[in-house]
Amino acid sequence: MYAIIEESGGQRKVTKDETIWVDLINSGECKLGEKITFDKVLVVGDVGGSAKLGMPYVAGASVSGEVVEPMVQGDKLYIFKFRAKKGHSRKTGHRQRYTSIKITSING
Repeated sequence: MYAIIEESGGQRKVTKDETIWVDLINSGECKLGEKITFDKVLVVGDVGGSAKLGMPYVAGASVSGEVVEPMVQGDKLYIFKFRAKKGHSRKTGHRQRYTSIKITSING
């Protein structure tokens, strides 16, 4: 069984027992094993079977998960600015922070 959820302004396909990274929840202060529920479910379906489509959300559907790690850092991204013939260059970096969640059940 799979579901497509709306999370942080984007859409994501999830399955049971999958571990996903979502944008940081509660500034990384959530507890290990804390339950998280996603109510904005767009599609619920079986692999190779039928699917329920929402308009825009499936009524009564939800996806539940639990926090595996409260704060995980993503890969380092480098931003390099350069102006030709001016002797100007600047290099900065950024690491996005995420919360790791394991999907425990898909209802709907």
